[in-house]
Formats: sequence, structure tokens, C-alpha cells
Amino acid sequence: MLSNVDFKSVEELIEAVDNSKVGYLQVNWKDVSIIMKKEGESGLIESQPVPVQHNLDQSKSETVSVKEAVDEKKEDKENEIETEIKNENKVEDKNLKEITAPIVGTFYSSSGPDKEPFVSVGSKVKKGDTLCILEAMKLMNEIQSDVDGEVAEILVENAEMVEYGQPMFKIKTV
Repeated sequence: MLSNVDFKSVEELIEAVDNSKVGYLQVNWKDVSIIMKKEGESGLIESQPVPVQHNLDQSKSETVSVKEAVDEKKEDKENEIETEIKNENKVEDKNLKEITAPIVGTFYSSSGPDKEPFVSVGSKVKKGDTLCILEAMKLMNEIQSDVDGEVAEILVENAEMVEYGQPMFKIKTV
């Protein structure tokens, strides 16, 4: 029951709301009232103290402001969102073609550690040009461009593991 909620349960509730599409949540149960609101959502938000029992121990009780806990989580989430927005805004164009990994493997930008990369941002490529090598089960697989264009973005680092279907390059087609 919420009347004997421990701080961990409140944290889990905050995280669940934070990771969901729910913008506003109000819970009233016996002597506990929790109101959570994500920034930009409509609805009344009140800073109400919530009694919280640590480890369900009746002798220890402290008041925790859910708004403070939500604000802390919100700040972390805003930092993540800012990073995602920066990454998304790097290159946005209707003429972009994503080249994805056809297999799981290790991405190599060149044919050897002392060799130049096959392509870099700004490189002009033609259909059939080698973009990288994916190593899978000791086999080196050359990944080739299936379009003519210019490399707009390289989405993985050298020697990084890639998953099947993971975007590796964005090529601006001509």
C-alpha cells in the first residue's frame, strides 16, 4: 500500500513516469498524495510533502518533496534530451540515404590500422565504392555504397561493434 511506501518505491514511480508518455500523474491513497507533472504538460502541480517510510520501518519517517525528486529526474532527462536533439539536428535532409549494417560485426573504417579510412565526412562516393569493413567470425566483409552521393555523417566509431540494421552512414544523394 502507498501509506507504507519506501523511498525506493517513490523513486521507481518517478522513473516509470519519466520513461513513459504520461505527462501528468496524481495519486491519492489514504494519507499519501503524489502529484507528478512533466514540463510543458498542462495540469495543476502542487508541492506537497509525502510521508515516506524507509524499509517499511514504522519508527523512521521523513518527509520528501516529490516535486524536488521529479525536478532532479527531469534535469537528468533534459540533459539526455539536449544530447539527442543535438545528434538529430546534425544532418536532416530528405535526400539522405542511411547505410545500415547488413550483419553483426566490428566496424573498421580502413583496411588496416595504419591505412587511411575508406571515406570521411564530405567524401564523394559512387555506387559500389567501399565504405567500411565489418568483421564477423574472422571474415572481413566490405560494405559498399548502394547510391551515388556525398558522405554526410559517419554514425559509428572505428573498432565499434554494430548490430544488424544499425545505421552506420548517412549519404546525401545527388
